[in-house]
Amino acid sequence: MLFTDRGNWRVIVLAGLAGLMLFLTVACRQAESTDAAPVSPAIAGGNLPRLVDLGADQCIPCKMMAPILEELKKEYAGRMEVEFIDVWKNEAAAKSYGVRMIPTQIFYGGDGRELYRRSGFIGKEEILATWKKLGYDFSGQP
Repeated sequence: MLFTDRGNWRVIVLAGLAGLMLFLTVACRQAESTDAAPVSPAIAGGNLPRLVDLGADQCIPCKMMAPILEELKKEYAGRMEVEFIDVWKNEAAAKSYGVRMIPTQIFYGGDGRELYRRSGFIGKEEILATWKKLGYDFSGQP
């Protein structure tokens, strides 16, 4: 007779849901504590401006940006740092950088301060134009 009354069913379902929520909360906290240490968004070294692209190697817009980032890295070596972080492989980085969508590009000044952030595909010309608006003109030779 316990299961024939509608009120008892509601209590049982609610108790089950509460138990599931408790389990998931504990499981998530354990997973967070066993993740690798979060990546620090602070500048890695030197006083160069830095472009950090957070994406994934299986994301289509991210794949389209990969050769652009490599070109920038080579062409502006010693004047700009360019870094790609795969947030599907390094979820702690996504959390550390506050990424909500990929790809996300973060422009850092030479002092390590975040200057600008955007999401979605961006071409080389637009990256360089953004740097110029931020006070870094890479159009001339070093």
